[in-house]
Amino acid sequence: MRRPFPESGYWKQDFRRYPTGSWLLQPALWAIAVYRFGRWTMWAPLPIRPAAHGLYFFLYSVVRLLTGIDIPRKASIGPGLLIHHFGGIIVNPSTVIGSNCVMRQGVTLGTQQDGGKCPSLANNVSLGAYAQVLGGIRLGDNVVVGAMSVVLKDVPSGQTVVGIPARPIS
Repeated sequence: MRRPFPESGYWKQDFRRYPTGSWLLQPALWAIAVYRFGRWTMWAPLPIRPAAHGLYFFLYSVVRLLTGIDIPRKASIGPGLLIHHFGGIIVNPSTVIGSNCVMRQGVTLGTQQDGGKCPSLANNVSLGAYAQVLGGIRLGDNVVVGAMSVVLKDVPSGQTVVGIPARPIS
């Protein structure tokens, strides 16, 4: 028997975080929807999987070009992702993002060097505009990363970090 797609209800939680009836006016939501569709294509029934993959790659390319948001389907993202002010957002395919996270424009989640490890974000993490989270680090639950901060070390739960390199503030 075929296993059910484990992320089947995530898109509902994503859509709930945006104003009602505004999906057409929310380019960030287009990128999230294409990401969720891309995740589904990896579980799609065999007869339609090749066509689904082709459609995904077309939509992914168009949305990436129009929005400046690059979220590959290999990234692992929990439900309720919210992207404010789309544009310039880069997520490495090996990145793990928890539930109810917020990203603003210019955020990069990636490696410090080619082939390096990627960050892991727990739940309810908020990333300010142009925040850079690089390397195999972990951000705990309820972490806030200030605008234009560069995070290169683990951040425990409940902390707010700012600066280059990012440091906790009281």
